[in-house]
Amino acid sequence: MNPSSSSIVERIAETLPALSDAHRRLADYVLAKPFKVAVMTIDEFASACEVSNATANRFVRKLGLPGYPQFRALLAQGFEDALAPVERLRLERTRAASVADVFAASLYEDQRNFELTRASLSAEQCERAVQAVMDARRVSILGFGASGYLAGLLQRNLAVHHDRVESLATIGGVSEAARQTSRLHHGDLVVAICFPRYLADTVTLVKTAREAGAQVLALTDKPSSPIAACADICLFAHSERQYLSNSETSVLGLIEALSAAVAHRSANSLDDVAQLTESVMPWLTHKEDKHG
Repeated sequence: MNPSSSSIVERIAETLPALSDAHRRLADYVLAKPFKVAVMTIDEFASACEVSNATANRFVRKLGLPGYPQFRALLAQGFEDALAPVERLRLERTRAASVADVFAASLYEDQRNFELTRASLSAEQCERAVQAVMDARRVSILGFGASGYLAGLLQRNLAVHHDRVESLATIGGVSEAARQTSRLHHGDLVVAICFPRYLADTVTLVKTAREAGAQVLALTDKPSSPIAACADICLFAHSERQYLSNSETSVLGLIEALSAAVAHRSANSLDDVAQLTESVMPWLTHKEDKHG
């Protein structure tokens, strides 16, 4: 067995015939839930499999590893991005902090992300993003998970200034989004929102849209993001958080900035906003006329 290259799966496969019943139970658990085990302490792992810590340690050594930390490190390979927020949370929970400290730290993180996002803006990419929205025959906004909520907010903002804006994050889920993506053509724009943890469905549909001839505007976190290489235009939002996989706050800020820039560029922005305000007036609360 090559300690430097063998994966956990390979190690288990090689040792499986020689494993005891208890060790086989541990092996089955690892194969079924590798991500979960990668964030477990040895106490949690042993408890989940109803064995002792000593048995868990012997299982790890049976795989040719010196100890549980090395076992977790090898198991985590390939899960680095997904595991990062879990590990940050585990670290932070070991530090003494009041609830007010956590509030303040969270707000500071958002402030820092906003500043980093502002400082890294590309004037060229901003200009191209706004022009792409204005020129598009149809704007389709793509995002799943938390990005689905953000997609809805962007759709709401852009629809004020563009007649054909739709969010593909619908109740029909990915399959409905795939159906809508298959109808895209040259002249259409897809705005894809994709942040850690990156969802494979978003990446797949972005590639489909690009192959269909649609232009792609990516809202993501960095040039190495899996959708950046598939996009014609990229706007980046710094999104690191201690307790979460990413900050939706900074992404929302980027969405608001894009929406504001589109409104500024729109020739009929004042009329559009006035018409929207007039349409919702019947549903707004008004102060009573004190002299009435």
